[in-house]
Amino acid sequence: MSETAQDSRRVPWVVGVSGASGTPYAAAVLRGLLAAGEDVDLVVSRAARLTLLDETGEPFRDAHWRADLERWLARGADGTTDAFAAELKASGALDSGRVRYWAAGDLAAGPSSGSYPTRGMLITPASTACVAGVALGLSKDLLQRVASVTLKERRPLVVAVRETPLAGTTLRQLVALDEAGAVVLPASPAFYAGATHIQHLVDFVAGRVLDAAGVRHELYHRWKGELGGARTAASEHSDD
Repeated sequence: MSETAQDSRRVPWVVGVSGASGTPYAAAVLRGLLAAGEDVDLVVSRAARLTLLDETGEPFRDAHWRADLERWLARGADGTTDAFAAELKASGALDSGRVRYWAAGDLAAGPSSGSYPTRGMLITPASTACVAGVALGLSKDLLQRVASVTLKERRPLVVAVRETPLAGTTLRQLVALDEAGAVVLPASPAFYAGATHIQHLVDFVAGRVLDAAGVRHELYHRWKGELGGARTAASEHSDD
């Protein structure tokens, strides 16, 4: 298939990464999308680059985004640098053109227009500054602009806000996003899924983001109406 024909059939999810703490959540969402066979357009805000550098020690650079992204996605939530390296290499997802990166300052990027086809947008994690910008329609960078486009085109928008406590102003802005059609999803891990490792907690939040988007995944044990069921399943899996 020619590149032009492939582009015409490509309908990606846009993943926006803001400057809130929680870059492992974004990595888990990206891995989940790629594992599900989805195409991805990625926007990393300037503030997110600082957070990523702080939380992982790794840079994220426009000119070297593919190599930087590969290192980021290979890293586990506990800091293990190659936790997912074999999985990524086996899938070949990062070498197949399924991820497209747009610089945060590029307001002429494809996803900045409603005529550019996308499935929707997942902002993970979303800072309170990002929430305010999207709720007020500021479009001060590409991340906020794409979120505004997603809302006006009535496409799915999931906002995984990561902040605590929340001020009244932010709460009102989150209500405004809900009323505009977005899914407001606090990055709040649950413990009923049998978590025994920090990665499990991260994957739970990422899985709920993907649930809200309707993307199939196997990131966590789902509730099945049996007390302790997920804990038992996790224990049996660890014994295998």
